[in-house]
Amino acid sequence: MENEVQSVELKVLGMTCEHCVRRVTKALESLPGIEKVEVSLAEEKARFNWDSSLTDRRSIHHAIEEAGYEVDDPESKEDLSNVTGEVSVYGMTCEHCVNRVRKALEQLPGLTNVNVSLQDSKANFTYKPDQVPVEDIRKAIEEAGYLTTPLLEEGQEEIETINSSPASEKQQFKLTGMTCANCALTIEKGVAKMPGVKLAAVNFASEKLALEYDPEVVKAEDVLAKVKDLGYGAYTESQEEGKQQFKVSGMSCANCALTIEKKLKNTAGVSLANVNFATETVSVEFDPSIVNLDGIFEQVKDAGYIPIENKEENREDKAVRKQLFWLIFSAVLSLPLMPLMYLPMSKTTMYTMLILATIVQFTSGWTFYRGAYHALKNRSANMDVLVALGITAAYGYSFMTTFPNIFFEGPTFFDTSALLITFVRFGKYLEAKAKGRAGQALKRLLELQADKARILIDGQEKEVPASSVKIGDIVVVKPGEKIPIDGEIIEGRASIDEAMITGESIPVDKGVGDPVVGATINTSGSIKIKTTKTGKDTMLSGIIKMVEDAQGVKPPIQRLADTISNYFVPTVVSISLLTFLIWYFLLHSNFVFAFTAAVAVLVIACPCALGLATPTAIMVGSGVGLNRGILFKSAAVLEEISKVQAIGFDKTGTLTKGKPEVTDLVSYNGYSTQDLLKIAAAGENPSIHPLAQAVVAKAKADKLTINEVQNYQEESGHGTICNYEGQQLLIGNMKLMQKHNVSLGNANQDFQRLAEEGKTTSLVALKGEVIGLIALADVLKETTQEAITRLHHLGIKTFMITGDNKKVANVVGSQVGIDEVIAEVLPQDKINIVKKYQEQGLKVAMVGDGINDAPALAQADIGIAIGSGTDVAKETGDVVLVRNDLLDVERSIRLGRKTLNKIKQNLFWALIYNTIGIPIAAGVLYPITGELLPPEWAGLAMAFSSVSVVTSSLLLKRYDKKLVD
Repeated sequence: MENEVQSVELKVLGMTCEHCVRRVTKALESLPGIEKVEVSLAEEKARFNWDSSLTDRRSIHHAIEEAGYEVDDPESKEDLSNVTGEVSVYGMTCEHCVNRVRKALEQLPGLTNVNVSLQDSKANFTYKPDQVPVEDIRKAIEEAGYLTTPLLEEGQEEIETINSSPASEKQQFKLTGMTCANCALTIEKGVAKMPGVKLAAVNFASEKLALEYDPEVVKAEDVLAKVKDLGYGAYTESQEEGKQQFKVSGMSCANCALTIEKKLKNTAGVSLANVNFATETVSVEFDPSIVNLDGIFEQVKDAGYIPIENKEENREDKAVRKQLFWLIFSAVLSLPLMPLMYLPMSKTTMYTMLILATIVQFTSGWTFYRGAYHALKNRSANMDVLVALGITAAYGYSFMTTFPNIFFEGPTFFDTSALLITFVRFGKYLEAKAKGRAGQALKRLLELQADKARILIDGQEKEVPASSVKIGDIVVVKPGEKIPIDGEIIEGRASIDEAMITGESIPVDKGVGDPVVGATINTSGSIKIKTTKTGKDTMLSGIIKMVEDAQGVKPPIQRLADTISNYFVPTVVSISLLTFLIWYFLLHSNFVFAFTAAVAVLVIACPCALGLATPTAIMVGSGVGLNRGILFKSAAVLEEISKVQAIGFDKTGTLTKGKPEVTDLVSYNGYSTQDLLKIAAAGENPSIHPLAQAVVAKAKADKLTINEVQNYQEESGHGTICNYEGQQLLIGNMKLMQKHNVSLGNANQDFQRLAEEGKTTSLVALKGEVIGLIALADVLKETTQEAITRLHHLGIKTFMITGDNKKVANVVGSQVGIDEVIAEVLPQDKINIVKKYQEQGLKVAMVGDGINDAPALAQADIGIAIGSGTDVAKETGDVVLVRNDLLDVERSIRLGRKTLNKIKQNLFWALIYNTIGIPIAAGVLYPITGELLPPEWAGLAMAFSSVSVVTSSLLLKRYDKKLVD
C-alpha cells in the first residue's frame, strides 16, 4: 500500500501568544510524517501535510495536548481514549534491564507499543488511563527493580533532558548514625530527591548507600552534605584511605614531635600532620594519588624515628567498641538505681536517683533524642522516636514526682528510664556485632589483597607496596608468597592455589604464557610475572565491586518491609496512646498502671528487625556464593533465580569444552593405535588448524615422539599431503582419499558409524592404503550430564540452542539428557527461542559465554555467564560463574531458593514478633498472669528481635557445605 499524504487543518485552543505558536509548531514537527507546519494564532488553527502511514491521528492529538493546548477535531472518528505515555526509568545498565522493564510493562492491561530506551533512560508506550493508571505503570517498573519519575507534563522537557543523560557514575558511601530501618529509608528518600540522582539504595545491614548519579548535575560532596543535613554521617572509602594514625617510637622530647610534624608537612600530598608526644601517635591526612602510607613512613624514618604500622580496627570495629563503652557506662550508673528503689524514699535517696538517672538520660540516652530530632525534622519517624518517647515519659513523670511541692505526688520511674536506655544500648551492641559478622565474606575478600610486591629494577629485586606496581612491571613471586597483581608468567613454573577464585583447594600448575590472578598463592616454584592489570582493574577488585553492588541493590521482596516500616512508628504511637486510654478510662486502672503499659508498647516495637531481614540474608547468601565462585550482580537476581522454570544452554564452550579432542582411534593393516597416532601427529604437526592441533596434543599427552615430515601441503576442504619416512601420507576426508585413488576397505563402515555419532573423522592413508581413522569431537565437560540431571530433579525444564548441525546437536542432547534441542540457529535468532519459552509463561534463564550469546542472555529473565576467572568482572550475565563448572548453575539456583526462603523466614519472625509482642506489652495477658511487662524488659526484648533476625541469617552460612554436594 502506498503512503497516503494529506493536508490537515486542526482547531487548536488555548494559544495566547507567539510562544504558544512556536510550541505547537515544534510539537508537530517532532512527529514522523508531519511536514510544512503552519500555525495561526489569529485563526487558532494548525495546518500541515500528514503521512498517515508514519504516524496516527491519535499521536498528533497527544503531541498538541502534551504541549499544553486543546484540539478541536470533529473529523476524527478514532477512539482517542488511548494516549501516548512516557516515563523516565533510572537504574538500567544493560539490555537485560531494558528487557526486564519492557516485559513488566507489557504485562499491564491496556498498555501497548512499549519501547524502552537504555540511552535515554525512558519507556514510551500507548495506554488507556481508564484501564491502567499512571501509578500502576510506575509501580510495575519499580517492582522490576528500577526507579521512575512522573509522566512528562508541560514544562518538564528541560528537566527530563538533564535527568535522562546517559552519562552517569556509580559510587558507594559508608553511612554512620543509623539506628533502624526507618533511618535507611529517610536517607534513601532524601538523597533520591536530589536533582541528578538516578538511583539511591541504602543497605541498613551493611550501612552503605549505593548511588547512581549524573556527575554534571550533582557531586559526591553534595550527597555527603545532604546526608549530613538529614542527620547522619557519610564518607567514601577514599576519604578513609586518606586519613591515618600510627605510632612512632624514638621520640625523647617535644622537639622530636615538632621535627616529625615539620618533615611531614613539607611532604608532597600531605595536607595535615599532627604529632602527639604524650601518646606517641601521628595523625596525618594525605592525597593517596600523590603519596601513600609507605611514603609517609619513609619520611618519618628519614627524620630519624621509627614508624609502627597500625593494625587498628576499622570503622565498623570502632562502632562496636563505642557501643560497648556506652553500654558499660550506662550499666554502671543504672544498676545502683535498682536497690535504691527498695530503700525508704528519703529526700537523699530521691535526689541520688535523680542525679544518676539524669546523667544516663542525657549522656548515654542523648543519641536517641538526636536521632528523633533529625527524623521528625525530615518528616519521618524511626526507632529513636519510640525510645525517646518512652524514656522521656518515664523520666519526665519521675522528675515531676521528685518535687511534689511544685508538681504532684506519685511513684518514680527513674530505674525504668535508665535501665531502658541500658538495655537498648545492650541490644545495639549485640546488633553491631552481628551485622559485622554478616559481611565477613566481603571483609575476608578485602583482606586477601597483598600488601607488598617484589619487582625487578635493572636486574635487582626491590620490595615495594603492591599499590605502587605499574602495568608492565616484572614481579618476582617465590614459593609460599601471595601474587600481588594480575599478570602473565614470563619465566618459571609454579603450582598456584586459586581457592579464593574457584573454591577449589587443589593447586593449578602454570607455566610461561599462563595468566595468574592477584591474591592467589604460589605454593611451589619461583616465577616472574609481567603485570597486566593493577588497582581497580584486577580481578579481585572486580569481584569485590560486583559483590558490593549486589549488596547495595534492594530485591523486590524488600519493598514489603519498606512499606510496613513507613507506617510502623505512627501506628505504634497510636497503639500506645490507645493502650493508655483503654486502661485508664475504660478499665479504670490507676495512672501508673496505664502509663507503664503505654511505655512498654512504645519500646517493645521496633522496625529494625524488618529492616535487617532482607539485607542480612542477601549479604550472607552472596557471601556463600562468593566462596563457591558464584557471583550475583544484584540482590534482585538472588531472588529471581529461585523462580526459574526453564534453562537454555549454549552448546560450544558451555555444555562442551569448546575445543576438539581425539575421541576414537581405529587402526588397520597391522598398525597399532599408538602407531596410528604417532604417524598422524607427524603429518598434522605443521598445521595450525584446531583439528590438527588436537591430534598433536593427544600424541604429546601420550608422550609420543613426533617426527618431521617432508613436502607438506594442505588441500583446502580436503586435508593434508606430505611424505613420512619416504612414503606418501594422506590425512583428510573421503574426497581426499577418492582423489588419490585410495581404497577404503574395512574403514568405510567405521567411518559411517563415527559420522553418525556426530564426530569429525579423518582417514589416515600411508603408502596408498588406509591405516586408520581418527575421530574428533568437541567433548562434553565432565560435569555436564550430572548438572542436567540435577536441574531436572529441581523440576526445571532444559533446552539447548546451538548453531551446529542437527546431527551433532542431537547426539550431544541425547548424551546429556536435555529436554529439547534447537540446532542450526544464528546467534541473533537465539533471542526468539528464549521468547518462545517466555510466551509459555515460564521464567527462563540462559547459560552462555556472555559474548556470542549476549542477545539471548539479555532477553532471558536471568542471564548466567559461565567462563574463565580472568574475564569474570566483564561478563554480561546477571550471574557470573567463575569456575567453568556447569554444576554451579544448579548450585546458584539452590542458593537463590535457600536465600529467598531465609528472607521470608526472617520477615515472618520480624512480623510475628511485633504482632505478639505489642499486645503482650499492652497487657492482654494481665488477666491471666496478673503482671504487666516492665518497660525495661520490653526494651531488651525489642533489642533481641534484631539480633535474632541477624543470627537467623548467619545460619545460612551452613548451607555452604551443602552446595558442594
